[in-house]
Amino acid sequence: MKELRDQKLEARNIPGMRQRERFAEAEHAENVGTTLKRIVIYFVHEKGLVFAMLFTVVFGTLCGISAPGLQSQAIDIIAGSRSDSLSITVALMLLVYLLYSASQLLQGLFSARLSQRIVKRMREELFGKIVDLPVGYLDTHSHGDVMSRMTNDVENISTTVSQSLPSLFSGVLTIFGTAAIMLWYCWQLALLSCATVLLTLLATKILSGQVRRFSRKRQMLLGQLNGTVEEMISGYHTVVAYNHQQTTLKEFRSTADSLTKAGIRTDSFSGVMGPIMNCIGNIGFVIIAAFGGYFSVKGLISVGVISAFIVYAKQFSRPINEIAQIYGQLQTAIAGAERVFAVLDEINEDKSGDDLAEEKDTSISFHNVQFSYLPGHPVIQNFSLLVPSGKKVALVGATGSGKTTIVNLLMRFYDTDSGEIRINRQNLQEISRDSLRKNVAIVLQDTVLFSNTVRNNLKYGNENATEEQLEQAIDMSRCRDMIRMLPQGYDTVLTGSGENISQGQRQLLAIARAFIADPKILILDEATSNVDTRTEKAIQDAMQLVMKNRTSIIIAHRLSTIRDADLIVVMDHGEIVESGSHDDLLSQKGKYYELYMTQYAGFAT
Repeated sequence: MKELRDQKLEARNIPGMRQRERFAEAEHAENVGTTLKRIVIYFVHEKGLVFAMLFTVVFGTLCGISAPGLQSQAIDIIAGSRSDSLSITVALMLLVYLLYSASQLLQGLFSARLSQRIVKRMREELFGKIVDLPVGYLDTHSHGDVMSRMTNDVENISTTVSQSLPSLFSGVLTIFGTAAIMLWYCWQLALLSCATVLLTLLATKILSGQVRRFSRKRQMLLGQLNGTVEEMISGYHTVVAYNHQQTTLKEFRSTADSLTKAGIRTDSFSGVMGPIMNCIGNIGFVIIAAFGGYFSVKGLISVGVISAFIVYAKQFSRPINEIAQIYGQLQTAIAGAERVFAVLDEINEDKSGDDLAEEKDTSISFHNVQFSYLPGHPVIQNFSLLVPSGKKVALVGATGSGKTTIVNLLMRFYDTDSGEIRINRQNLQEISRDSLRKNVAIVLQDTVLFSNTVRNNLKYGNENATEEQLEQAIDMSRCRDMIRMLPQGYDTVLTGSGENISQGQRQLLAIARAFIADPKILILDEATSNVDTRTEKAIQDAMQLVMKNRTSIIIAHRLSTIRDADLIVVMDHGEIVESGSHDDLLSQKGKYYELYMTQYAGFAT
């Protein structure tokens, strides 16, 4: 029913955005524990890769922690305070650094493969769920939101698995390992080094808060700016027709000015993060050098230990900053996973039921049908109607009278609240949705074609259609000349759901597709409302051939398209107020007469 445009903007690859992303506002999950348990199940399926990644993380962290110690030994050997072999120590130090680099490479490969496998499994489950959801779910949920769960939310999970989780494990191990070694070398100098860590945490908290604040404002203004641009482009003819160019430009400049100010402040606070961290790091080096020199003179530590402490101090503070940043990313990923699981937990459309009986005749009967989309707001009331086999029945009425809802009920997109619908003697509720829809073809007002060849679009309703059936459908739907003019004929690829052909051509292809499906029941929902009168005549001729000797239900606002219907049913507020042939209804001078005279005699309503 409604389709909201709420696509998110991708900013990951815009220069200068990465630093701001680290401190952007994180989404929060409502039930973290349950969501984490469900995420773990995906890791269990890939336990081999998980163990391989964890092994490389642990091994690489151990190499990173031990390398500065070997560097300390080498310096002490050069200074003469140790008598070990310098060449062996240097060779060992080189080997450790090479192993560390190799582990980092393997860690990246394993985490990337793990994230892609998990995301593949999750996307397959999510897409499989979406195609099995009831129509009512997609009617009542924003299409953009559903797409966002498939793209943005799953992508956040992928990024977290491939980047954040390895950094989190490595960071925790590095912090504890580095702290233990520093305390073992010299606990006094280790405690003094922690002073800079506290400064780092304080600076990070203050600056990241400012970055988050202005980043939120920047994203809001960016959304407004893009909304203004989108409205101007999509409604350009209206803007020009009413001479609103300058007003639109004034609105754009106002938003752009505010966006510029917010962007400058965001970039300023995020830009000073690096220099401040470097300054605090340099203060730490001064502390280590000054007190380390003093402890060295007193004989508590060697010169090599001082050099090791300088490396360890940097190695200790770096993971703390990373973990603070990763925490927000983890929250966003968990919140995204919760949104994905919310869709996966929806109830599938019920596909159970019997097959539609194979009979020569196909009649449809509605008996006292009641239906409401929202409880307490009935849309269909006391609806009873017989559609005889092979006859054409037209439903007419003002917008909102319930015509399309009748089609939704017949297709079992929704089930009735009370009453029953029968096809021949079978209750519709007892017929499986798959069997029902194999025997019904529908041509909608907004024709849906897919980004595929003309041939595959025509065979969408019957994949096993022969070339003979295809050719027959093309002739009867008056499509041959149109297809012949296409660049590659049947093999022409329709782009953007058929945007490279006209609306009338799309309607003709939809009618040909319905003909190839060879349904027992045909539904035409405003099939000619968006075309000119000449194209409408061609489509009407095609529809007459498709509907011949076939049970058909036609919904139309243009009453000229239903003059020859066997029965015209006039609906108002979900009820039948009149029914009969075109001439009979005109002679009654009731609701149908008013509709007809409004369209063709210029009467005011």
